[in-house]
Amino acid sequence: MSEAKTVAAPSLAMVRQRIDALDAELLRLVDERASLARVVAAAKQAAGDGAKFGLRPARETAILRRLIATERDAASPALVVRVWRELMADSLAGQGPYHVSVWGGRDPGRAMELARQRLGGAPPLTQVAKPEDALAAARTPGGVAVCALTPDSAWWGRLLAQPALKVFAALPCLAAWGPMTALAVAAVEVEPTGDDHTFWVTDAPGSAPSIVETLSRDGVAAELVVAAGGLKLFQLAGFYQADDERLARAPGKLSGVIGAAPPPMDV
Repeated sequence: MSEAKTVAAPSLAMVRQRIDALDAELLRLVDERASLARVVAAAKQAAGDGAKFGLRPARETAILRRLIATERDAASPALVVRVWRELMADSLAGQGPYHVSVWGGRDPGRAMELARQRLGGAPPLTQVAKPEDALAAARTPGGVAVCALTPDSAWWGRLLAQPALKVFAALPCLAAWGPMTALAVAAVEVEPTGDDHTFWVTDAPGSAPSIVETLSRDGVAAELVVAAGGLKLFQLAGFYQADDERLARAPGKLSGVIGAAPPPMDV
């Protein structure tokens, strides 16, 4: 009877040698990817779009979803998201102005952390004293505002009067990193991704459960995010246009859609 052959495990030196080889190949590919940002910037200039902010949240979401859905042996969704957020942020910063203003409410450190997780290390981050300062910076070329969700500020209600600014991301973007505690806002086009949450504001005086019940009778699934200053911010399941007739019938004299964002990618 023949004895089974045992396959020797690779030595630590062999593993390290393989890691070194992979690092060299990764660097070559990252460098090639980064160089394409210059090609994109030149193409935009030639097309007359050089001054247009290149942030495209729906495309970024599609890329990350495709990568996360790809079969892997060891790379976690968090690792994939962190690596590609940095690559995309660096590419965006190479195409024109890109800067982030952060208002963190009672926990500014957490808001700064969330901003870096979502927007990468390429854009400069500035901590501001008021949410109005962050929104004002978001109106400048390449500007993004990250503002905390707190019960003592209804900053998000101001977006009803500033339709150019839209919520495009809920932070953090992974459930593993904690519950939603901030929103990212910019003067960008927000497009449906196939799985979205719409953010809707109302001044309806009723209780949150009664508003949710009213919306549900019209086929709209809603969840209260935060209430402040006589306004309520709801998260609606799905992508809703600002002129959706179901929302036009919803309670409240002052109400409207302020943007949309994909849910956490690891849910």
